[in-house]
Amino acid sequence: MSGHSKWSSIKHKKGALDAKRGKLFTKLIREITVAAREGGGDPDSNPRLRLAVQKAKDANMPSDNIDRGIKKGTGDLEGVTYENISFEGYAVGGVAVIVDVLTDNRNRATSSVRAAFAKRGGNMAGAGSVAFQFDRKGVFRVKKGDMTEEDILEIILDAGAEDMRIDEDGMCEVFCGVQDFDKVRTALKDKGLEIESGELSMVPKNTVKVDDVGLARKVLALMDDLEDNDDVQNVYSNFDIPDDVISQIGNE
Repeated sequence: MSGHSKWSSIKHKKGALDAKRGKLFTKLIREITVAAREGGGDPDSNPRLRLAVQKAKDANMPSDNIDRGIKKGTGDLEGVTYENISFEGYAVGGVAVIVDVLTDNRNRATSSVRAAFAKRGGNMAGAGSVAFQFDRKGVFRVKKGDMTEEDILEIILDAGAEDMRIDEDGMCEVFCGVQDFDKVRTALKDKGLEIESGELSMVPKNTVKVDDVGLARKVLALMDDLEDNDDVQNVYSNFDIPDDVISQIGNE
């Protein structure tokens, strides 16, 4: 899938740290609650909730926490009402950024996201000015195991997937249409392939190469600032920072 940036891989590497800080569970519970509120508490008939519950299980969230999140969404337990908001903007170097937010305070979320962009030399943009550069896709990260790339490609194409690539960590990234997400997940599991993660993501159509260390540092700092915001659920971007530049920043 041309244009899929390295931000997805970097986020996975940050995942363990996020879990330790408790931020991952907080964001997953919010998504479960909102999904249950908007589509009902039965994962079998609510695709958004089904995906949220699966992601929570993948993160080893206790079942009791998942159940409480669902009940807060359906009104069986008292809970906070969250609002979905999507912000668009540009980091330095013309890098496009989409920020998905679930918040109980729109003004706070808007202010904090705007401040994050400004702090790192970026700027907010109007609705639709960035989103057209991305496609919404299902994305799986899969361990190859003993299978060849050709074997995996045959499996996923038969299930309706659109493309596959091998990332810098040697993981298979499988791309599919939103409507084929469950079918592709089932096919991967039925063939015994280990799914490291599966999510609906905004995949960039093309990437922006950032090979200047100073600019790359600002881009990554903005991504970190946004991810650390409790109101922010997901951050998508189209940057492509070469490995040697990322290593140089990491060694500073």
